[in-house]
Amino acid sequence: MTELHCSTGRDSGADPFSQEISGWLLLTCLPGVGPKTRTELIQRWPTPSDLINRNPASLAACGLPSKVVPAIVAWQRRDLGHPVVSKVLWIIEQCRQQAIQILVWSDPRYPEPLRHIHDAPLVLYTQGDVSLLTREQIAVVGSRDATPTGLALARRFAAELSEHDLLVTSGLALGVDGAAHAGALDVEAPTLAVIGSGLDGIYPSRHRPLAQRILRHGLLVSEYPPGTPARPAHFPQRNRIISGLARGVLVVEAGLKSGSLITARLALEQGREVFAVPGSVQSPVSRGCHHLIKQGASLVETVEDILLELGASWQGPTPASAEPDPAQPSTALAEREIAVFRALGYDPQSTDALSVATGLSADQLMQSLLLLELQGLVTPVPGGYQRLA
Repeated sequence: MTELHCSTGRDSGADPFSQEISGWLLLTCLPGVGPKTRTELIQRWPTPSDLINRNPASLAACGLPSKVVPAIVAWQRRDLGHPVVSKVLWIIEQCRQQAIQILVWSDPRYPEPLRHIHDAPLVLYTQGDVSLLTREQIAVVGSRDATPTGLALARRFAAELSEHDLLVTSGLALGVDGAAHAGALDVEAPTLAVIGSGLDGIYPSRHRPLAQRILRHGLLVSEYPPGTPARPAHFPQRNRIISGLARGVLVVEAGLKSGSLITARLALEQGREVFAVPGSVQSPVSRGCHHLIKQGASLVETVEDILLELGASWQGPTPASAEPDPAQPSTALAEREIAVFRALGYDPQSTDALSVATGLSADQLMQSLLLLELQGLVTPVPGGYQRLA
């Protein structure tokens, strides 16, 4: 097993220059080496040591970018003053201090589904339970500006998927991503978050408490070393990892310009299943999902729709954990609340319209709406109220 000893605390004095993992880190830090060049290097030299141990004359004849040869020679000479050498050693030390595990391409723990995508990361930085990378995963993604309905749906789908033994993976973003992680945690299931910064700089900062909860019950993953801030260009790159790890991607809400559509497109290119939850034709955050459905994504109303499409054989939740059908709330609600619930739709309705539809006075209506809200069946929104279930 390829492992950086100093990152696990077992051997903090190990020589980084002699470790295979350091060669992979060096490969990711070489100047002028982008994804295409890295792929070419790996195809030509299956392990970094095959390249790094060549003599300077041989390196110069390989047609490498101009700054690469001096960097490799500096590594061979253990030149601590060279910026590439010092960067690799700094990353190793930061990972050791922060208990960040490093998984490289040659590590048997590197997730096999991810290995086969285009531009797979050569190095993954992780915190938490690395064994979760072997689990069957379903990505749940969507709008950062999700509606209350979208957040509730994402949370519910994530909880139910977790109860069917699928690991919920998402990107820790505001909106649907955060709701998906929370839904898995609600049922005491692990969840996996792929982030677009170093693991020492959780973004958005508002989700740092959520990241701490995930660390206790799941896994944080990034392809970026410690000290890397979140940048706009990182998030499309992050999305390919989210979809690459998963068997399928569920999009709950998404506008036509949502980054979730990038994740869905990458999933299709990677041969993954794409699922989309339909919404109101009047909602901007439903248009992306409707676009995906038009393009062939599977329309999803329940978790069973996903399991059938995946051909999954997971057991459903036990009867004790099964929730009552919200469309039949009569067992928990009085007749008046049932009437209000049935009068509501999934688009906002004003209290005046509800009063007319139910024949209730304003006071009676507000009492019933409050009871329904406490039961998690409705929510106040601009323009009135709407159903959540």
